[in-house]
Amino acid sequence: MPALVDGPGSESEWLAQLTAMQEAVASLKINSLGEEYGQDLDISEDFSDSADDYDDLFEVDDGYDSYTSDEFDGIGAFDIDWLEKKCRGYCTRRSSALSERELSDKLINILKGRDDDNAVQSALADILGYEDLDLISELIIHRKEVISSLNHDQPAAGGGEDAIFRLMTREQREEALRQADLEHKSRPLGPKLADPTMDYPHIYRAYDAGNTLNAFGKKYALPMGSTDVEHNNYTEITIPATKVGTVRAGERLLPIDEMDMLCQQTFKGYKSLNRMQSLVYPVAYKTNENMLICAPTGAGKTDAAMLTVLHTIAMNCTPDPRDDPTLKDIYCQKDDFKIVYVAPMKALAAEIVEKFGKRLKWLGIEVRELTGDMHLTKAEIMRTQMIVTTPEKWDVVTRKSVGDTELVQKVRLLILDEVHMLHDERGAVIESLVARTQRQVESTQSMIRIVGLSATLPNFKDVGDFLKVNPYAGLFYFDASFRPVPLEQHFLGVKGKAGTRTSNENLDRACYEKVKEMLEQGHQVMVFVHSRKDTMKTAKMLHQFAVDDQCADMLDTTMHPKYDAARRDMDRSKGRELRDLFIKGFGIHHAGMLRSDRNLMERVFAQGAINVLCCTATLAWGVNLPAAAVVIKGTQVYNAQKGGFNDLGILDVLQIFGRAGRPQFQEFGRGYICTTADKLAHYLSAVTQQIPIESRLVEKIVDNLNAEIALGTVTTVSEGVQWLGYSYLFVRWKKNPLAYGISWDELQDDPSLAIKRRELIIKAARRLQLIQMIIFDERNESLAPKDVGRIASNFYILNTSIEIFNNWMKPNSTEADVFQMVSLSGEFDNITTRESDMPELTRLKAPENDYVPCQIPKEKSNKKRAPKVIGNDMGEKKGPEMEDITAHMKTNILLQAYISRANLEDFALVSDSAYVAQNAARICRALFMIALNRRWGHVCEVLLSICKSIEKRQWSYQHPLAQFDLPGHIIQKLQEKESTTSIESLRDMEVSEISSLVSNQRMGPQIAHALDSFPTINVDVEIAPLNRDVLRIQLFVTAEFRWNDRVHGSSESYWIWVENSDTSEIYHSEYFILSRRKLFDDHELNFTIPLSDPLPSQIYVRAISDRWLGAETVTPVSFQHLIRPDTEAVYTPLLNLQPLPITALKNEKLEAIYGSRFKYFNPMQTQIFHTLYHTSSNVLLGSPTGSGKTIACELAMWWAFREKPGSKVVYIAPMKALVRERVKDWSARLTGPMGLKLVELTGDNTPDTRSIRDADIIITTPEKWDGISRSWQTRNYVRKVALVIIDEIHLLGGDRGPILEIIVSRMNYIATQSDSEVRLMGMSTACANATDLANWLGVKEGMYNFRHSVRPVPLETYIDGFPAQTGFCPLMQSMNRPAFLAIKSHSPTKPVIIFVASRRQTRLTAKDLINFCGMEDNPRRFLKVTEDELQAILTRVKDESLKESLQFGIGLHHAGLVENDRQIVEELFTFNKIQVLVATSTLAWGVNLPAHLVIVKGTQFFDAKIEGYRDMDLTDVLQMLGRAGRPQFDTSGIARIFTQDAKKSFYKYFLHTGFPVESSLHKVVDDHFGAEISAGTVSTKQDALDYLTWTFFFRRLRKNPTYYGLEIAIEDQDSLAAADDANRFLVNIVDNSILELVKSGCAIAHSNGDVDSTALGKISSYYYLSHKTIRSLLKQAKKNATFEDVLKWMSTATEYDELPVRHNEDLINIELSKNLPLKAEVLGVVMWDPHVKAFLLIQSFISRIDLPITDYITDQNSVLDQSIRIIQASIDVLTELGYLSSVKMMITLMQCVKQAIWPDDGPLASLPGVNIDRERARMAAPNPVPASITELPRMSQRDLEGLAQKLEVPARERKNFLRVASTLPSLAIAVTLATAARVELTITRANAPPNPTFRIHAPLFPKPQTESMFVLLGNAATDEIYALKRASWPAGGRGGRGGKPSAKVSLELPPGLEATDATLWVVSDAYVGLEERVGVRVQTSQVVPGTWVEKE
Repeated sequence: MPALVDGPGSESEWLAQLTAMQEAVASLKINSLGEEYGQDLDISEDFSDSADDYDDLFEVDDGYDSYTSDEFDGIGAFDIDWLEKKCRGYCTRRSSALSERELSDKLINILKGRDDDNAVQSALADILGYEDLDLISELIIHRKEVISSLNHDQPAAGGGEDAIFRLMTREQREEALRQADLEHKSRPLGPKLADPTMDYPHIYRAYDAGNTLNAFGKKYALPMGSTDVEHNNYTEITIPATKVGTVRAGERLLPIDEMDMLCQQTFKGYKSLNRMQSLVYPVAYKTNENMLICAPTGAGKTDAAMLTVLHTIAMNCTPDPRDDPTLKDIYCQKDDFKIVYVAPMKALAAEIVEKFGKRLKWLGIEVRELTGDMHLTKAEIMRTQMIVTTPEKWDVVTRKSVGDTELVQKVRLLILDEVHMLHDERGAVIESLVARTQRQVESTQSMIRIVGLSATLPNFKDVGDFLKVNPYAGLFYFDASFRPVPLEQHFLGVKGKAGTRTSNENLDRACYEKVKEMLEQGHQVMVFVHSRKDTMKTAKMLHQFAVDDQCADMLDTTMHPKYDAARRDMDRSKGRELRDLFIKGFGIHHAGMLRSDRNLMERVFAQGAINVLCCTATLAWGVNLPAAAVVIKGTQVYNAQKGGFNDLGILDVLQIFGRAGRPQFQEFGRGYICTTADKLAHYLSAVTQQIPIESRLVEKIVDNLNAEIALGTVTTVSEGVQWLGYSYLFVRWKKNPLAYGISWDELQDDPSLAIKRRELIIKAARRLQLIQMIIFDERNESLAPKDVGRIASNFYILNTSIEIFNNWMKPNSTEADVFQMVSLSGEFDNITTRESDMPELTRLKAPENDYVPCQIPKEKSNKKRAPKVIGNDMGEKKGPEMEDITAHMKTNILLQAYISRANLEDFALVSDSAYVAQNAARICRALFMIALNRRWGHVCEVLLSICKSIEKRQWSYQHPLAQFDLPGHIIQKLQEKESTTSIESLRDMEVSEISSLVSNQRMGPQIAHALDSFPTINVDVEIAPLNRDVLRIQLFVTAEFRWNDRVHGSSESYWIWVENSDTSEIYHSEYFILSRRKLFDDHELNFTIPLSDPLPSQIYVRAISDRWLGAETVTPVSFQHLIRPDTEAVYTPLLNLQPLPITALKNEKLEAIYGSRFKYFNPMQTQIFHTLYHTSSNVLLGSPTGSGKTIACELAMWWAFREKPGSKVVYIAPMKALVRERVKDWSARLTGPMGLKLVELTGDNTPDTRSIRDADIIITTPEKWDGISRSWQTRNYVRKVALVIIDEIHLLGGDRGPILEIIVSRMNYIATQSDSEVRLMGMSTACANATDLANWLGVKEGMYNFRHSVRPVPLETYIDGFPAQTGFCPLMQSMNRPAFLAIKSHSPTKPVIIFVASRRQTRLTAKDLINFCGMEDNPRRFLKVTEDELQAILTRVKDESLKESLQFGIGLHHAGLVENDRQIVEELFTFNKIQVLVATSTLAWGVNLPAHLVIVKGTQFFDAKIEGYRDMDLTDVLQMLGRAGRPQFDTSGIARIFTQDAKKSFYKYFLHTGFPVESSLHKVVDDHFGAEISAGTVSTKQDALDYLTWTFFFRRLRKNPTYYGLEIAIEDQDSLAAADDANRFLVNIVDNSILELVKSGCAIAHSNGDVDSTALGKISSYYYLSHKTIRSLLKQAKKNATFEDVLKWMSTATEYDELPVRHNEDLINIELSKNLPLKAEVLGVVMWDPHVKAFLLIQSFISRIDLPITDYITDQNSVLDQSIRIIQASIDVLTELGYLSSVKMMITLMQCVKQAIWPDDGPLASLPGVNIDRERARMAAPNPVPASITELPRMSQRDLEGLAQKLEVPARERKNFLRVASTLPSLAIAVTLATAARVELTITRANAPPNPTFRIHAPLFPKPQTESMFVLLGNAATDEIYALKRASWPAGGRGGRGGKPSAKVSLELPPGLEATDATLWVVSDAYVGLEERVGVRVQTSQVVPGTWVEKE
């Protein structure tokens, strides 16, 4: 080869030329020199070779540096090249398993890390070994240079300088090209092989698993020290144990005493955390990061999980222990959080419960298990803070849209143990759990921390991504060096073809040899096999081998100290095989064993009393039970789905190996895996290299998608796509697409894989639609659940099973059909028939044994045969019996045998039987729900009976008492005599008869006791036809048993349904829960069913217990007397008339009023204009809400004022809210321009008589007008009424309907008495029986009944049915998401009102809507104001819930809000500042706020009277719908009604036809008779009968007799006999009513039929109280009553029966009662009684304590509202009785209620700024001044100021204090006459009143009160009262001497008081202790009295 240069000189010339050339190039400033440069440079190969030689030459010569391109960069020699050279040398020298490139990459990663030099040193030593310490120190010294050279290695292209970097030698260029080519070729594999994990801070691994070199597909090598030995029967490869990691520099074990007290107490007995725990501690305990902890088995992950648990507890502790480690005392708010620990196996769950329960006991934290074995009641769940559960169980809990929401919403920490189970077939469950939790976190913005624990995984980064772990904070990976005991792994490949006998024998032999080897060394061994049956088989095989080998003594443990105790325990075990094996020195363990046996085995093995335990993999996963060695015998696991064998999963192998080695006993553990030779390489590579875990979601996608659709979280395909984005499947799709059939190109084109996800969702949705589980609309891609889908989701039924049920289920299925259908279910696909099962299955099936009573059909031979498993011996011949019994038949036989309690011999069959029973119970429940859904009565009965048979293990034909603990022979006897021993017959017998029946004296009482406890219920039925097609049914349920907690628990549940007797079709069904608390209450169920032609002869009402066999009641209801009223809906057609202009009014003022709003009347108003405005006809106007009825009634008003000047118009609205709305509207619009006076008369507002007299328009409620018009004879203004307008007259059927009836009847009666006609105008929605209403109102030509469609804005109505839930709140919650979706689809930007049933529901609904908004792109989509405006609004709002919801554009509206808040909300909604309003039904009536969309969310409300939920009146629902559609903005309105499925048809029917109005007067006629008797209108019983004929009730009684309980045979309906029956019915009503009044002392009935009122009757009528209140007072009244007595009497008034008691308020009552002076127990009733609540609310008001919830504040106001009336009536009643002391105490009660103080609080307690405790202290001192409140107004200003100072009245209140104190009434009494017949006196107020209206100072009382006094005359000595009168100051306030206010009072005295000395008291009704008294001698004729001041 010719040399190019001769020496250094030539080289220097060459370098000089090169430099010149480079400078020239630089001066050109070329931006980039592309590849052309390299191509131009014509350098021959020879040149490059020799340059290489020269490099070597020059390296030797120190005079010159070799030329490298790095020279231009100014970097020294310690650069990347130097590093690569060192790596090359290392690899050559050490035959390293790593290539030089991989080694340099690893070293660079370590050097670049953030660790300090010490940590780097130890990491380098782990990789390079300690033999190369020189290299390690060099690397550390030059760490900076190497890293900075990396940064300069790839300069940015650009400028002339860059050209220099492009000058490469040929070799460098080729290397670059090769590199580029390599990159190009390996690019698509990038995601799979890129391993950036070393960059994360918490990855602790010295080397990859097994030291493999697999990164670029090179050959892999076993770890150093591995051996490969050939034996006769097998090959054994041994991998030595790794070194245990030591604590590196910079790390330390964290001592427990450095931690805070929470950790110290929990980790008692520990000195420090171990190395792994110390490393995770800062993140686990100090932060709230999601975590993934990958560590080998035994590294202490459970304690790491405990740290996260403690973190959650610490967050709920006050003070927080993490802030101050020295704290010794903390308080934990246990109700604020829940922790869920998901463990993969039940066995593991039990272990975790025990471990965590012990540790956390000191804190009082409850840890409980929630698995298939262990159910928790709701109360237990509430009390538990940490729940340990299995993935499936937690899935069931969270997939119920409304299940345990209380629980799910409080979860703050979710720990997923063994999260590498993702690769397992159960992995799909974990994926759906995590996805669901993360969606919950995002939607509710709540913090749920997810912590995953797993074994060492290769792709932990993916799992971390799936769990949303921040890799720089919460991702922890610990390699095998963190195992406490290193593992020596042995891989045995047995010779012989897999599956042959040779192979199997070799496997057994190899297994035995290894067990023997270990036993000889004195170690315990676990042998893992893969079927439950194999555990027994292997144990026997090993024992046989040992016997043959003559070394059975090595199994002998009899010398072990614990042996005898263990032996005793074993003898108690039920398993015969277990006992036999124990004697041989073996144990077995698998999930099919009884829990007690499993626990026993674990204990015996842990103690060392046996040395060999044969078990299945469950033991490795579930129980922390280590052994010195583990042997895996065989790796073939049967897979039922595939009908063949699979390889044992790698994670199972690792988990099993994790059980090898006990930390305290061995230095290393041994793991043996015995497999066939062909699988040896597979397991070797898999265990040493580990293969990434993949997702299994695709297999389960159909069921999981169904669960999400049923849950309501996925409602469209796009939401489904989004849901998949949360799954592990999605993470792996992107990392390893090829494994899932996705090409790299697809991934590049669609990086988010949206198309692929969409395909998957659509495919699953189509499958679900095919089997009727969902509704999938392919056009708009919506997914809606169907009931079957919901049932499948709730009961965890597979879609394949549903398909089978759809085909097999028939309306007339028998028990045998059901058993066959259940056995075909997909859940039992993995049940297989084995050769060994046959004899026993044949025995069970044999008819003579009676184990299988239901026939099992033979399966056709062409059916797909279930695969058969015969141990592992696949080569055996099939026996002849094998064909007889298929897998499905086996399931059927086992299930029936289980119910028959057959004893099974075969161990494998026992576990199969348990599995079948457990699943069958669930499947039958699901089938029952499906049958109920399909309304198949017969099948429901069959299925419910089978469900109970499985649960009780008893057939329905066996005697019901067999469910009690009665001896078998007694049950046998009862069964033999079954004709005479039914429950009913036995209950009729005496105890002695029962004893003789069973021939056993002793058993009689026991059987009688069981009969008492047998939970049957009695159902009474009342039917009432609403019209021809709808029948209302009322059920009255009473319990017929005695409650026994041990037998019944806290509640018994029943299914009640009504079915057609001919077809068994179910018309209606309900789930009824009878609780212990309400056992003896009246239970009433109301519902309607459709009637069809022809009518069935009868219907059956069935009540069947949900738990007890034989506890059922059937009540037949005959239709013989059913008279169906004609549905005679008469509707007025809307005529096509020219709209009438407002000029038709011919009144300029009126035209001006209406002209500002419209120019023409609407079509309906035009049609009725003439009748209303120009005639005096009575009118009934039925038309829908919003159609303009208000204007119509105004027209009638103008007629009255025009035609009858000076007359009055009364407008009666059924609710205060409507009254208020009307007052507001008319005051603003009409009164001013027309010069009219308007007055409001409600409970809240009672003006004085003069105002009422002067008013032209009286707007009032029915009660108020009833009260006023009762005394129409004495009230002139009642007789002046010319027009009565009754709004919403269709409410006649409601609770307050009777009052409307009475008013109309009375107004008609007044008209006949006073000869002046009263025009009546009734307004309602369209009703079905308008003709009756019209006739009753006396309407002739004025009847207008327009259809619902006559609305200015047409309305679209949708009725959505929801499946019944166990509970009201869950049902409401299931409606929230559909409501949100309805808003999005119908009214995305227009206003929406959602009506709910209660105030609490307004808050809960708003909260959920906010959560759903949180999932949207714009969470504030409903808010239409700027941030500044919003903040300004929020400052004015008081209610916290409202503040929160307004921020998202959602308003709340209910009666519990303060007026100001309500107004703000109404204003914001009216002006479209907020889009959504959640309101209670009061809004529908009271405030005219229309919206585009109205959603009625639920049609039930809680009714305290029945202590349950009742349906809203249809009128309420119609009123709500009336709010949909805004006339000025919308062309149509939309209404959605959300109700239960059962009610759907009811609403559908009546919304279109209108609801017939019926009367309810007959139920409450007593009080109305009482009022009429006291008014003198009714004086005989005949008058009372005549009075009834005026009523609407009388009209309807003839039309619909069955409804009112009048039985008339159908054929007699129109005969005279029927009229007689009706008359008798009415006479009966009158007699009963008068009898009731007599009992209450309110009337006197004479034998001639005359009826007189009594004083008490007059009191009852005057104060508008029920006669029952009077009766209750009479019963309790006594002399010398205490304050407690009078408060009790008042609280028991009937008026408080209606006080609402909501759910769980009894608990609040109990708390309140504890904190109040008078305990509620004195009332002697239950704590949820409304009277208890009234009693407590009055006390709370007097005590001035804050009430716990806003509802109580409103309730308190309504209690106070009624209280004054009740107290006044009580004072009058006690006066009638003559009890002076009790009258005075009742007056004191009134004073206390007005002032909100107790009688002993001191006289000044009610004054402004006075502290009650200070006032009490002042009164306790001797000679307090003033001693009574009477002295106050007489004190000088200076004394008052001194008093204020003494009482420490705050400065801001002082002025107020002085004003009130000086203006308290100072009274002077002057008696002007005192005769035996009368006493007259004048009362003068000596000082000026505080205000012209005499308003009293009562700042806390909700309504303003005026000053008045009671004047009493009585005798204190004899405790008699002679007379009482109320006195008040005359209006205007002046009169008497010197212009001071005065009042004249005259007292009429009873006879017989001549020459009596009496005392006259004048007592204030408002101020405690303010009274004046004077003595009076009652003379016979003296005119001027002798008075004296009575001495105290």
